[in-house]
Amino acid sequence: MSLKIVTWLLYIICYQGSTPLWRKNEFNHILKSIMKDTFRTIAARISVWTGTATVFLGAVLVIAVWGFTGPAFHYSDTWQLVINTGTTIITFLMVFLIQNTQNRDGKAVQIKLDELIRATKGARNSYVGLEDLSDADLDELDKEFKLLTQNPSTIHAMKRLHEKIASEHARRRGVLGILHRDNGEPANKSQ
Repeated sequence: MSLKIVTWLLYIICYQGSTPLWRKNEFNHILKSIMKDTFRTIAARISVWTGTATVFLGAVLVIAVWGFTGPAFHYSDTWQLVINTGTTIITFLMVFLIQNTQNRDGKAVQIKLDELIRATKGARNSYVGLEDLSDADLDELDKEFKLLTQNPSTIHAMKRLHEKIASEHARRRGVLGILHRDNGEPANKSQ
């Protein structure tokens, strides 16, 4: 939609009834939701785009061009100010985009870990939501786990687990090796 159509629609929506719609809570909620979704979408796209090799090479090219133009501008204060201002603005904006992406990624990882804790038999469900604890509480839990790993029964159980994992890896390598020798490719490529 063009900007004129969007403006016209907002004008009609906002002035329905005696009380302007922007003063109503529904409108504020909808507007905030649209802004958050728009920012999230834009931040995610820019974050993915700026993480590519093409953008990095473009940035290197910009710096190289700036450096090569130094003699033409006699390395003036304005010449230096251009790169300083440009990089400062880009850095300032990227901090917020990266923080938004990190917050979303961190929240998604926490949700996945919480689900694993809930689904794992024998896991302590009280560990769901540990990210909300104070630093002192987290330090106390860390000490508890360090003591737990030094327990002889825990050490023995961990050794058995490591041996079982190693034997399973060896078995799978052997099966894949046989499959490669027989027909050149494994029967199931997803393994």
